[in-house]
Amino acid sequence: MAEDDIKTEQTPSEAEEQVKAQAAADDQKTGPVDGAEAVEEGKGEVSLGTLQAELAKAQEELAKAQDQVLRMHADTQNVKRRAQQDVENAHKFGLKKFAEELLPVVDSLERGLESADAAEGSHEAMKEGMELTLKLFLDTLKKFSVEQVNPVGEPFNHDLHQAVSQVESPDQEPGSVLNVFQKGYTLNGRLIRPAMVVVAKAPAAV
Repeated sequence: MAEDDIKTEQTPSEAEEQVKAQAAADDQKTGPVDGAEAVEEGKGEVSLGTLQAELAKAQEELAKAQDQVLRMHADTQNVKRRAQQDVENAHKFGLKKFAEELLPVVDSLERGLESADAAEGSHEAMKEGMELTLKLFLDTLKKFSVEQVNPVGEPFNHDLHQAVSQVESPDQEPGSVLNVFQKGYTLNGRLIRPAMVVVAKAPAAV
């Protein structure tokens, strides 16, 4: 019989030593596995923190984008509003230069009527014709929102009147308009020529 085929029996002490050696080997295997699991768990925690940071950054960028959109919308509305105002002003005040050129014609007609009143003899026919022409002229201007400013007896208004002199007047309230040298005009409420006026002032104390 060969020696390899001979079975040797272990003593109890030898068997116990073998079991202990096997248990120690198993413990050594288990240690690294537990450590790997701890590392993997730690990696999971780092990934969660990174995701939270990225989420916060994305929310901040979204808020900035929304703010930019709101600002762009407001700017667009402002541009649209200004464009509408420009168009309205063009319609309202496009006739300003044309109206200014017509005002001397009105002045000439008014002076002609004053001269006719002062002239000797009968000029009723001529005067009537001039009055009708002047009325037609003023009515036409009014259709295009050109209004006459004739402030006799009214308080002086810096926005509409230009004082050429002051005259003492016991009968008129100081600061009121005594006389109008040249009438003023507005276009859609905007002054295109001030009224040239004489303003009353209080008499000097005796």
